[in-house]
Amino acid sequence: MIRALYSAASGMSAQQLNVDTIANNLANASTTGFKARRAQFEDLIYQNMVQPGASAAQQTVVPAGLQVGLGTRAASNEIIFTQGTFATTNNPLDMVIEGKGFFQIRQPSGELAYTRAGSFQLDRNGTLVTANGDPVEPQITIPSAAQSITVAQDGTVTYTLQGQTASQKAGQIQLAMFQNPAGMNSIGNTLFTPTDASGDPIVGNPGGAEGLGSLMQGYTEQSNVDVVNEFVNLIQSQRAYEANSKVVKAADEMYQQVNQLAQ
Repeated sequence: MIRALYSAASGMSAQQLNVDTIANNLANASTTGFKARRAQFEDLIYQNMVQPGASAAQQTVVPAGLQVGLGTRAASNEIIFTQGTFATTNNPLDMVIEGKGFFQIRQPSGELAYTRAGSFQLDRNGTLVTANGDPVEPQITIPSAAQSITVAQDGTVTYTLQGQTASQKAGQIQLAMFQNPAGMNSIGNTLFTPTDASGDPIVGNPGGAEGLGSLMQGYTEQSNVDVVNEFVNLIQSQRAYEANSKVVKAADEMYQQVNQLAQ
């Protein structure tokens, strides 16, 4: 009965983390470039009452054994990097990556972070930056006199000036991709940093030989959270939590019956 209490308690803790993950997904269902997370669980160690394969007689062995599991725990909540839907903005500074890759963002610390959110603006110097003012890497500067801005599928940024027909090149957007993007570290603001699990970034031009996706101007990538699926997962997690709480209650009632025997 002690095993039942602790096993059920571990199940309740695991489902609580699952609900926390679902809540964060739902809270960011409208966050541009957000990527949902999915909780994964694994069973804990087993107490061997009878070891499988142990000798049962001189020439026979136990076919299955007797093992009692000691509960579960949350193993990970990996990031799901499926493509989100595209929303039209008609803003020439907004862009999406159609395929693999991340925009490179230079943080105030000087380190690079990576994002799928392509909602960019110009700062007072005409530098292409995020909503938090962090510049895109490589840095792209557009003069205030620019009449129109064009971002090609290969990341080439050009603009035109009044009275001129020829376009001027402002810079080249480069993307980065990772062997295991699910192993990246989330730091908030839809930014990710690489880890040993994700591997080093592979940098190149959009649509290049590296397998990076191409850019589309005037769109933003919406969150990839499936609200209906999240609500289904929420119901399942809630029922699992309820079932584990019933096990705790049942074990408590069994203890109560044992205590009454001594009276």
